[in-house]
Amino acid sequence: MNGMDGAGESAVEKVTTPQDRLTSVLADDMAAVNRLIRQRMASEHAPRIPEVTAHLVEAGGKRLRPLLTLAAARMLGYVGEDHVKLAATVEFIHTATLLHDDVVDESQRRRGRPTANLLWDNKSSVLVGDYLFARSFQLMVETGSLRVLDILANASATIAEGEVLQLTAAQDLATDEAVYLQVIRGKTAALFAAATESGGVIAGAEEGEIKALRDYGDALGIAFQIVDDMLDYGGSDAVIGKNTGDDFRERKLTLPLIKAVAKASPEERAFWVRVIEKGAQSDGDLAQAMVILQRHDTISACRQDALAWVARARAALDNLPVHPLREILSELAGFVVSRVS
Repeated sequence: MNGMDGAGESAVEKVTTPQDRLTSVLADDMAAVNRLIRQRMASEHAPRIPEVTAHLVEAGGKRLRPLLTLAAARMLGYVGEDHVKLAATVEFIHTATLLHDDVVDESQRRRGRPTANLLWDNKSSVLVGDYLFARSFQLMVETGSLRVLDILANASATIAEGEVLQLTAAQDLATDEAVYLQVIRGKTAALFAAATESGGVIAGAEEGEIKALRDYGDALGIAFQIVDDMLDYGGSDAVIGKNTGDDFRERKLTLPLIKAVAKASPEERAFWVRVIEKGAQSDGDLAQAMVILQRHDTISACRQDALAWVARARAALDNLPVHPLREILSELAGFVVSRVS
């Protein structure tokens, strides 16, 4: 699904995916979000804060999460400015978690560029992430909605909980698909769900509609993370914004490996124990891991799981009013998995 709509090629070169179309439809709102982000990431007394933040915020990320907030609010008829504050809040939370994650993972690339912790240092990344969390809570409060504050504060705690769970589960071969789902529902899907749910709340939507928006965000986020984990074993660096095989080198037991471990022969299990649990990796191990994944067809199995979550996301949208944005959100869910078609 490429989102091209029959207009001349020159007219659609810049709007080729559902996310591009979402960006186009919500262009005025996103411009306001970007202005607010730049305004609130400023610091009069600590110039390193905008330096570090700008490195990541301006790095070409497509702002998917704030787009979801804007789309949810507009789809339910919202008229006002608080959805812009919520969208900026969601982006600040996301950026803060990225800064912290790169320190925890000792990452060197993010969105195709050197990470902030590599260009500056770990202390700067952690403290600037803390600053962005604080800014996000200021923005939440400005909406005057205790319910929105509860949703986004809970999501922030759930994200941290998911990351901590991953620390203990990622290198344990006993980790199964249920634990993996719990991890990604925390570290990724929680913010997707909060982004869509808060947009519905600020629009004064009915409870059934708010639940549908949350269910859509949750399922979309899970599909998104499954695909991201698949791409680490077969995507191009340009697509995933990091080095292919980073999860393997960081000994993260993601879904492709969990499925392979479940089917492992004694020899294969010994391999996984050495490279994941013990971390005794050497040249050629990534290639060997890829051979094992192919042998058990685990990437295809992961894709089927992602497609099932896409179907759940689309089913949730059926409980929302007919609207052009609803159609784009449905296409967006399918596009997430098309990255590994």
